[in-house]
Amino acid sequence: MGPKRGGKVVALAKKKQPEKDVNPLFEKRPKQFGIGGALPPKKDLHRFVKWPKVVRIQRKKRILKQRLKVPPALNQFTKTLDKNLATSLFKLLLKYRPEDKAAKKERLLKKAQAEAEGKSAESKKPIVVKYGLNHVTYLIEQNKAQLVVIAHDVDPIELVVWLPALCRKMEVPYCIVKGKSRLGSVLFFLSVSFLQIIEFAELVLLICV
Repeated sequence: MGPKRGGKVVALAKKKQPEKDVNPLFEKRPKQFGIGGALPPKKDLHRFVKWPKVVRIQRKKRILKQRLKVPPALNQFTKTLDKNLATSLFKLLLKYRPEDKAAKKERLLKKAQAEAEGKSAESKKPIVVKYGLNHVTYLIEQNKAQLVVIAHDVDPIELVVWLPALCRKMEVPYCIVKGKSRLGSVLFFLSVSFLQIIEFAELVLLICV
């Protein structure tokens, strides 16, 4: 059997690598992550978190609406006003928001001063937005409403799912906006499902489709 070839090539490949300078003051102490050893590094457990029940219900609802055929009565609440029109609408609503405690106190004080001086105080009823399920329904049926504003995220939706049909039957203009909390800010509440204006104090052209 002949001699093996390639011995010199292997010897050339195994050259000595230059040794790194090691500081004797700092010893290398690798961590042992076994039982009873060092604590493992923190991992991102974001997807393993048990989400609150409210969040889980919201996500399940969204998936169901994506996968199932949504009835037209429910699907109409996804067709909300665009940003520009909604901004104009809320500017209008803020003009007719109910008076707060400070404004009411000031109005009653002026009325009392006028009565004390013997002048006839103005007893004109202020024009404000109306709210409340029964009250709004009654005003729509009496054909006194000029504009009905409905929130798109009312829960349960059965509370207002019939309201657009009633508005169409009574020929009352209505619109659907995003956010019951935004509607609530008009009335100093946390959230409101719908509002309406009975009459306009000034001529305002607002087209709601």
